[in-house]
This record gives sequence, C-alpha cells and structure tokens, in this order.
Amino acid sequence: MKTAIVTGGAGFMGSHLVDKLVNQGFFVAVIDNLATGTWDNLPGYGPDQILKLTWDITEYPSEEILPLNQADVIIHLASAASPVHYRRLALETLRVNSIGTENALRLARKFQARFVLGSTSEVYGDPQISPQPESYWGHVNPNGERACYDEGKRFGEALAMEYHRKFGIDLRILRFFNCYGPRMQSEDGRVVPNFVRQALQQEPLTVYGNGLQTRSFCYVSDEVEGIYQVIIKDNLSGEIFNIGNPEERTILDFAKVVAEIGGVTLKTEFRPLPADDPTNRCPNITKAKEFLGWSPKVSLEEGLVKTFAYFRQS
Repeated sequence: MKTAIVTGGAGFMGSHLVDKLVNQGFFVAVIDNLATGTWDNLPGYGPDQILKLTWDITEYPSEEILPLNQADVIIHLASAASPVHYRRLALETLRVNSIGTENALRLARKFQARFVLGSTSEVYGDPQISPQPESYWGHVNPNGERACYDEGKRFGEALAMEYHRKFGIDLRILRFFNCYGPRMQSEDGRVVPNFVRQALQQEPLTVYGNGLQTRSFCYVSDEVEGIYQVIIKDNLSGEIFNIGNPEERTILDFAKVVAEIGGVTLKTEFRPLPADDPTNRCPNITKAKEFLGWSPKVSLEEGLVKTFAYFRQS
C-alpha cells in the first residue's frame, strides 16, 4: 500500500483529497493544526486508512510524533486560504508557507518522497495579462494586506524549487484557482460561500467594487482530480501547473447565476473594493491538458447545485 502525507488535510480541499487518496488505495497521514480545518471533514475512517495528527507543520514532527517507515508522496496544502482567515492569521500564514514548507520538504528528503506543493493563483497578484500562463511572473504588492498570503506562497515556491535543484526532490507545484464546493465554511469570506449563504438567507449579495472584476470557479472534485493526476504521473519533476477552470465570469454575472440556482430574486449591495483585490483571474490550462490529460468537467451551475445542497444541510 502506498503512503501519502497531506498537510492541511482536515481543511476544505485537503479533506476531499484525502477521500480521493484513500479511495485509490493509499494510506494517508493527515497533519493539521485545525486553525481553519476540522476532523469533522474526515469521519468514518479507521486507523488502517488514515492517521490523524493534530500538529502544526511549522514544528518538524519527530519519529515519535509521525511514526511512519515510508512515505511515497507528500502534498503540502497547509495554509489559511481565504482573506478573512489569512488576515486573522497573517503571521501564521507567513510561517506555514515558509517554515512549514521547509519542514514538509525535509520530510520529503527523509522519505525520498515525491513532493507536491499547493500554491495559488494569488502568486500572479493583480495580473496584467489574461489568461495567466505558468510562465507569467505576476504583479504583486509585496507590502500590502494580501502579501502574507501572496508573498508567502511565492516564497514557498522559491524554496521548494531550490530543494528540487539542490537535493533532487521530485517536485511538482500546483497553482489553484478559486476552488469551491462542499465543506467550505459559511463565514469563509470568499465569494462563493458569501453569495450562497446570503442567497439562502434571502439577503442582498455583497458585491465589492463595480462587480466587473472576473474570477474562474473550479469545483472541488475537478481540482482534486488535477492534484491526483500530478501525484501519480511520472517525469514531471520541477513542473508547475495551473489547476482551475478557464471559464471566466464577472462577479455580477456570477451573482445572477447564484440567485438563479438559489431560487431567489437577485438583490445586490455594493461595497468598496478591498485593497489589492485582483481585477481578473483566469488560468491558462494548456499545460495541464498536455502533461496531465486534465481539464475540468463540472459546470458552474452543476457545482453550485451541489454547493447549495451542502449549505442547506449544514
């Protein structure tokens, strides 16, 4: 049986990835300090399927803490990912994307494991080209309110690439674009849970700025399938992939779709645009299609139906 270590595995995306890996026959050691995650996302698993370790990866886990003889792949997803959480946990976000990333890389060296770094489209900042290819260097404010996340992830990428160059780590970097779906927190602060929660409560949908900024929404099962393809495929060391849906929507258009799926009359409330909020976000996924044979399958409407169902039951 292959063994995977997933940091941040009790969180939204991480827990869905753990489900996928267990379903594919992996034993998974899940490391999470529960700052934004919860073990409630991973119910029903036995000790022969997953190891739940409540631990902050900014502290290197000893053999007594992490009693594994082997690990075939390490997927580093630990980090607050929404503006609400990474502003609340700004220093922690910087640490987990620097010290935490290095500790995860040290584990990869120890086990001679494949290493998958979960990065973000936020490394592109407020992009000046669209769609964004992996070769784009970005347009980021290094001192702004989002920098703890944006620059934290950029540093994590640089650190991982140096481990790849110096120690031969089998590294793959993934830049995620606006993942959504069940297990998101209703008070997450990102546009999908905000709009869905407000629609269910029949409140106006909060639109920041003029609503003409764009986002590209990728349903979690598609995002996880992209991660899984990167995990299992050989000859990808040192490669970087955008994993997201290239269908670009304005926030106003997205609000209309949410209201339609939620069965409510569209009402909006406009507020000032937060500092350094990107004006556009759209992945170029040509490389993922070519190297991974991957592209998203779930339409926005289908994904929102599933997301609404989850929030109604929560």
